[in-house]
Amino acid sequence: MRQITVMTGPERRRRWSDEERLQILAEAFAPGASVLAVARRHDISTARIYTWRNKLRQPPALTEFAQAVVDDGEQQNAHQAAMPVIIVDLGGKGRVSISASAPAALVSAALKALR
Repeated sequence: MRQITVMTGPERRRRWSDEERLQILAEAFAPGASVLAVARRHDISTARIYTWRNKLRQPPALTEFAQAVVDDGEQQNAHQAAMPVIIVDLGGKGRVSISASAPAALVSAALKALR
């Protein structure tokens, strides 16, 4: 026999702390455990458990930052004007100029951030 829960009033949205999520994931994926049984015990869907696991497996976001300088193009010194640059056009949103002397790691991080 199936069980149906009828909820009245405003919709409730549960919040799970990171510790609770990790505990549920450890419980669900322990040797011999059943994801369905763990989901029922915690009153959540199996899809939610798999979503949490997939998010946990994703690589961390890029956390390196580069200093940005806004240049209106009017104030360039002779040294900067003579240096070759890589120009990335962002359409109507502007453009980014990268100095030829910029470290490869900085250029890579800046281009990844623009994706």
